Amino acid sequence: MPMSEHSSRSLWPHIFSCFWMFLGAFIAAFAIDVFFIPNNLIDGGTVGLAMIGGRLFGSKLIPLFLLILNLPFILLAYRQVGKSFVVHLLIAVFSFAIFLAVMPYIFTTPFFGESLEVVVIGGAILGVGIGLIIRAGGCLDGTEILGIIANRDLGFTVGQVVLVCNIFIFILAGFAFQDWHPPLLSLITYIVVVKIMDVVIVGLDETKSVWVISSMSKEISSAVLHDLGLGVTIMYGRGGFSGQPVEILYIIAERLQLADLKDLIYSIDSKAFVAIENLHEVSAGKHGAKAFTKRKNIMDVAQRVLHP
Repeated sequence: MPMSEHSSRSLWPHIFSCFWMFLGAFIAAFAIDVFFIPNNLIDGGTVGLAMIGGRLFGSKLIPLFLLILNLPFILLAYRQVGKSFVVHLLIAVFSFAIFLAVMPYIFTTPFFGESLEVVVIGGAILGVGIGLIIRAGGCLDGTEILGIIANRDLGFTVGQVVLVCNIFIFILAGFAFQDWHPPLLSLITYIVVVKIMDVVIVGLDETKSVWVISSMSKEISSAVLHDLGLGVTIMYGRGGFSGQPVEILYIIAERLQLADLKDLIYSIDSKAFVAIENLHEVSAGKHGAKAFTKRKNIMDVAQRVLHP
């Protein structure tokens, strides 16, 4: 393959990532300018702090406050996380700040409505925008960087750190605004944002991992393979109480396949132990990931990669 062709192919993923980050930044800026600012709502993290500053000193200064507040976190991410993450962070933050600055000139009519309308519609739009940015590898919120570092050094989850930071920000907004109604609505809106953001990042087709322990594991695995067309991995364990060897079936299925899968398992063994967990991402190497997008059968892809 010529070097120029290889370079152009390797460049396309970065172009697509930038496109989705720009689109996400535009959508997020639209939500902030049209729904949040006119209704005195704030977002969480550094965006929320910038919006508090904009409420006190003028909304036109929000992009400037956003860049200033994110600067220490950008330096921290450069030292602690990695250069690639910082590049995506810079693209997302600067594009978001630019869109925030120009958005009042593009959409001159703010949205005023009932609190429920503002919370649901505005939160959903903001969740879509932030979700697209995160899915493309970017980030808008400096508190997420603190969460990544705290997760690595202290064991706290990223979500726990971000939630605690946002609670303090909403409390600060209450004192700054001299009104606790907007911060409480902002907290509810934040919940909507997180839910929609998760849908955008993970997708509507939720993937589940299913663990099955049964004395009839051979019959179940055969039925799952032939009747449902799902892959099965057999692992060997031992009962903690009985000390007897046992076969453990590991199955990955989409959410809509769970009902048929459980019916099939319990039709063979009504006493089977079944545990179901959420999966945020599944990959089986570069080629396996490409194949999965075409086949929608994760375990089959994994087995093809492991046993070509």
